[in-house]
Amino acid sequence: MTVTPEQRAEIDAAKSARAETRRATVPALEELLYEPLTVLDHGFVRVIDYMGDDAAVVQAARVSYGKGTKRVSDDAGLINYLMRHRHTTPFEMCEIKYHVKLPIFVARQWIRHRTANVNEYSARYSVLDKEYYIPAPEQLAAQSQNNRQGRGDVLEGDEAKRVLDILRADAEQTYGNYAWMLNEDEGGKVTDESRSGLARELARMNLTLNTYTQWYWKVDLHNLMHFLSLRADAHAQYEIRVYADAMMETLKRWVPLTASAFEDYRMGAAHLSAKGLSVVKRLIAGEQVDQKASGLSLREWRELMATLGREV
Repeated sequence: MTVTPEQRAEIDAAKSARAETRRATVPALEELLYEPLTVLDHGFVRVIDYMGDDAAVVQAARVSYGKGTKRVSDDAGLINYLMRHRHTTPFEMCEIKYHVKLPIFVARQWIRHRTANVNEYSARYSVLDKEYYIPAPEQLAAQSQNNRQGRGDVLEGDEAKRVLDILRADAEQTYGNYAWMLNEDEGGKVTDESRSGLARELARMNLTLNTYTQWYWKVDLHNLMHFLSLRADAHAQYEIRVYADAMMETLKRWVPLTASAFEDYRMGAAHLSAKGLSVVKRLIAGEQVDQKASGLSLREWRELMATLGREV
């Protein structure tokens, strides 16, 4: 279950409400407002609120009263300039708030981005739902032999089945023990009148890291793009990358000019060191350069050649 019936009712009620406003609104994002975008098996991302648009970035850069210029191309040109030269403060004038449902181990990665306001579901106050993440078979991979943070070949056959069985069995067992220690159902009702039950703040420590939690996450546009530049990258862990991918779609709806500049100058761009740039200039001049003559380490050389689309 991605959203509960109660949450679905709240979403429908929020979507049906209307409010008169003088602030800027973005029709493309308004269409998506409150609606959950499904991620993983039980997770979601949904936009709860936002402030500002592309014009707000332009307005902040020019410190003007207007919404921008008459021509979209002028606004796009300015936003491209800001992105290209890393003038970040105009992007900080826009904010967005998400409601995210995610596995605890993903949340612990995510929380390392300390530039947002976060309010997480409290397992001291409420009982966590019986929902946990089980990877799809194609995501079940062995440890990479050359990357301590990455995955290698996908597990197959009996080994894969055994791993999935263990993940399910452990999650079921620990949640069953969690519920027994609490002595209450998901609605908070006592299940055994003869027992008092363990405090929620203690019972929660038994749960597995693939148990789902939820939070509200509010961030400005600049720091959202920094998050996406790292977590929507192909090298990011799959389970957090799919959340970033969903958020990229909301970015495109919210601030299309900024999103386009971001994809061009950040996501689709490459950063070169001074030595790397020197190598590129020498190659353009027709010089034959190898790794030993480049001044780069072997790893840096391989990364540069991959960026340039050259075989090592």
